[in-house]
Amino acid sequence: MRRTAPASFAQARIWLDERIRFDPDKPQIAIYNMPFVYRLQPGDTLSIKQLHQALQLTINKHLSLQTSLHFDIQKNQLMQQVITRDDNYTDMFSIIETTYETDEQLNEILHDAKHNPHLFDLSQGLVFRCHIIYYKRISSHNLLSDKDILIFNFHHALFDFPSMNIFHHDLNQAYTTGQLLYDDNPNLRYLDYAVIEQQMSMTGASMFWLDVLDDCKLDQSLSLPFDRYRLANEHRTGRGTSISFDFGQDLSHHFLLHASPNNISLEHLTFAIYFIFLFKITNGQTDLCLAMNINNNRYRDEFKTIIGLFENVIPLRCQLDPHWRFHQLLKHVQEITTKSRKYSYFPLQHILDQHPNISNPVFLDTSFEFISSMAKDEKNEIM
Repeated sequence: MRRTAPASFAQARIWLDERIRFDPDKPQIAIYNMPFVYRLQPGDTLSIKQLHQALQLTINKHLSLQTSLHFDIQKNQLMQQVITRDDNYTDMFSIIETTYETDEQLNEILHDAKHNPHLFDLSQGLVFRCHIIYYKRISSHNLLSDKDILIFNFHHALFDFPSMNIFHHDLNQAYTTGQLLYDDNPNLRYLDYAVIEQQMSMTGASMFWLDVLDDCKLDQSLSLPFDRYRLANEHRTGRGTSISFDFGQDLSHHFLLHASPNNISLEHLTFAIYFIFLFKITNGQTDLCLAMNINNNRYRDEFKTIIGLFENVIPLRCQLDPHWRFHQLLKHVQEITTKSRKYSYFPLQHILDQHPNISNPVFLDTSFEFISSMAKDEKNEIM
């Protein structure tokens, strides 16, 4: 069975991004740690021994959680390799135990889980760790209680957000039954997905993106307002600004009233409004290009049970006419979004390679993500 293969395009993008932004020998902050924090319900307990066994079963099944990334100088290519116990690695993950007494101490631990660049070692396949944080003292009965904290932390190069649902399912099964059932494709691994990706014919996608981005100024920033000017050589912290808001009951209700009868997706409706917003704050810029995150690129059923990084970033270009009515803009947004998603498997690296004269693709600095979740109050649904 194959144990070594080229890294996926998504892995290569993240691996390279870490090295471009920060000195790999002296990293100051992590930008790809993915900690998930949990606390038990009051009165519940968790066996540390059973948890350890369940984690071992889960990681044995999902080989991406014991896969290393290293650059092969001879091949001039980033490679991934499945690490096994035959490679003299005794533990493919670590369980860390610490205590806290105050909220300040807990916040420091949580901050470290997110920003510490020394928690993982991609070259050794150490991409997952479990951190148990006891309240005041370590349990003498090896049980976790509702005041204790549990952190599952992953490196993003081998794990995406949809992977957490797969991890939850298998960990729960392994914890409650002491065994883990395999699906109908036990031999299909993330490593195999990367091989399939390398062999895919992408002629149609290549032609699509060449056409869509023809004469697009990918290195020209949107004329967005800013509070201060950033120097080109300014130290980068890896932090950005994210603004999120919910629409509230009234606006959600109007959204649904407009979308449902007209067979319009809420995502398309929101994108159309966002492009109007950009048009206004850029003083009438009509050629708008931003980054669109594709967060679950599992385009085949066989991939839906595999833990790994199935992500891409693609440009979403909207060339609007300021004289359009809203329904005309909405139709245009529906078309460009649907077509762009159809070819979203085309790696960002390939898209950028089509424009060799663009040294700084600044469209990546602006992105928009729509997350829809429905909650019900006594009378209405709120988006």
